[in-house]
Amino acid sequence: MEKVISFLLAITSALSYAGAAKQPNILFLFTDDHALKALSAYGGPLAKIAPTPHLDRLAKEGMLFEHCLVSNSICAPSRAVVLTGKYSHLNGQLTNKGSFDGSQQTAPKLLRAAGYQTAIVGKWHLKSTPTGFDHFEVLKGQGQYYNPMLITNGRNVNHTGYTTDIITDQALNWLKKRDIEKPFFLMCQHKAPHGRWEPALRHLNTFEETAIPEPPTLFDYYDGRSAASANHKMGIADDMGPHRLMFRYSSKFTPEQFKVFDGHFRPRNEALEKLNLRGRDRTRWNYQRYIKNYLRCVKAVDENVGRMLKFLDDSGLAKDTVVIYSSDQGFWLGEHGWFDKRWMYEESLHTPLLVRWPGVTKAGSTNDALVSNLDFSQTFLDIAGARIPGDMQGRSLTPLLRGKVPANWRKTHYYHYYEAGGHGVPIHYGVTNGRFKLIRFPDEKLNTWEFFDLKTDPMEMTSCYDDPKYKQPIADLKKELDRLRRKYLIRESN
Repeated sequence: MEKVISFLLAITSALSYAGAAKQPNILFLFTDDHALKALSAYGGPLAKIAPTPHLDRLAKEGMLFEHCLVSNSICAPSRAVVLTGKYSHLNGQLTNKGSFDGSQQTAPKLLRAAGYQTAIVGKWHLKSTPTGFDHFEVLKGQGQYYNPMLITNGRNVNHTGYTTDIITDQALNWLKKRDIEKPFFLMCQHKAPHGRWEPALRHLNTFEETAIPEPPTLFDYYDGRSAASANHKMGIADDMGPHRLMFRYSSKFTPEQFKVFDGHFRPRNEALEKLNLRGRDRTRWNYQRYIKNYLRCVKAVDENVGRMLKFLDDSGLAKDTVVIYSSDQGFWLGEHGWFDKRWMYEESLHTPLLVRWPGVTKAGSTNDALVSNLDFSQTFLDIAGARIPGDMQGRSLTPLLRGKVPANWRKTHYYHYYEAGGHGVPIHYGVTNGRFKLIRFPDEKLNTWEFFDLKTDPMEMTSCYDDPKYKQPIADLKKELDRLRRKYLIRESN
């Protein structure tokens, strides 16, 4: 059936695009768990401490989206949304536990039918074999930070080195060997900065003498909200474990790598044990260990984005290539005492989005409209001039990239998290308009709501659901929540 569909799409595309203008190349750079605050173009206290100059270059030469919101803040579901342009309940990838149905319609298949050569290199994290790609080299599962195995067009190929570097190496190799008569769509997808955070050897001493500022909510007691957040299991104080704190290592090192890596962490770990820190002092130590390793992993990503941009410059491809940078979701960098993602709260709901489209998108521009990873598939297809199927649920971002916001652009965003129990986060769904946010926790033990005024309470410390002052905004958002659930074909059982 898949071959028949692909054949029909190819015929349709050939008829539709005969004589069409040259299609631009599309380079999609994607990371895992990249928080906005760890990308210096977005500002904040980490911008000067841990700058990301190559990512910032994309913002300076293109558009920075201030409010790109994910539909389900967890790795595999987010990736499925990017591929399909459909919410989790329709593409079938509700949680990290399932296997992506590769027989369904995806943007890479439609782009290939429209004349593109397609490839994915790096993190896949969807368990099934990638489909719709002329070439794939993907990590098995999460992969590891050192010496990865890449499943390469069905063969297991081992590599030696740092995974962020190797993913870039292999992506560049494919670009150099591709069919230059066709436009390309390349998804270069990094493991970093997903935990467990093992930095490159060259970065082990980066930030060593720097005290990273603590977020003001590092010591959050979760009063003022429902019981949901207090039941978390993602605390920097108690839940990180020895692997995330580098008391144990996850990668399989070569002896030479291990000597350097262990030579850095072991003496520091032994020194900590002698201090016998407790309470807030230990939480602060955990935070510094975590945040520095996280930022070191981001640094390697930024360097490798720089390598990709340099290749485009040196090869003359830059002017004909749309470069899109994003991540599968945001991440907690100690806010509320947390690491991880999943919640509909701001830090994990937002993901970075930078787009450089030479000759089309104004350099150094910003956009504050509500956009989503739900829009990525349609955007890829629209850039390519390809047909956009009517059953996709997002909208193309190309009008925004051309400097115009349609009058009927979305004013609200629907979110739905399904993986009950992961890190203590219950199933929940909700709606936000950028100012107000309404969250529903349907679990029978919670069976509750939260409501936040993001203008007066941007850190989401106090739910105002029972405050009479907000009776009308709450009623309006409940009505909008019902409308969106009907629009996106969500059954009550969901």
